[in-house]
Amino acid sequence: MTPFFPSPSLAIAFVAASLILAATPGADMALFLSRTLSGGRAQGFAAQAGANLGLVVHSLGAALGLSALLAASSNAYEAVKIAGALYLLWLAWRAIRDGSALKLKADGSAGGGLRGAFTTGLLINLTNPKIVLFFVTFLPQFIGASDPQASAKLFALGLGFIAITTPVNALVILAAGRCVAAAKRNPRALRWFDYGFAALMSAFAARLAWIDAR
Repeated sequence: MTPFFPSPSLAIAFVAASLILAATPGADMALFLSRTLSGGRAQGFAAQAGANLGLVVHSLGAALGLSALLAASSNAYEAVKIAGALYLLWLAWRAIRDGSALKLKADGSAGGGLRGAFTTGLLINLTNPKIVLFFVTFLPQFIGASDPQASAKLFALGLGFIAITTPVNALVILAAGRCVAAAKRNPRALRWFDYGFAALMSAFAARLAWIDAR
């Protein structure tokens, strides 16, 4: 019987990757900081709750879609993983070329209150095709093409990603003012996040290519 949980080495890799991705500045972090600075921590946490709900939907979609693809053809599933490796390399290249500068809304608007913050967080994830691509390329790296429990494991990994990244984002919200001030004072620190993100994406792409070449 195939064990449900990944091996210790894969589990450590998953947790480390999730932590780095959570700490890397992006659209979600910019939204959480903007809402917190303009409307208070309550709005920051409301935006985070909406974003997390969007991630739950993406996790479910990735689990159902990838498991259906696996049921139809293991070769097609492997092809998606190869395409995913190329996509991860593209993300690495974009991180080095363009960077992940933390851009906050200049108007400081906190319109809509808690409901508006929650809805914005939800929509920013549900309507972002990059998040769909990320889940489709990131999660399959921890599931084998012959795994009979692929669907349940993919969904569990998606929920695990949310559970790991939520505390990191919560700390960012609690220290929003300091985070923004530190980012403005130390732009080089953001570049180190870019390099770390690029290295992480490249490492996973290499791992995918190595596994499929075996």
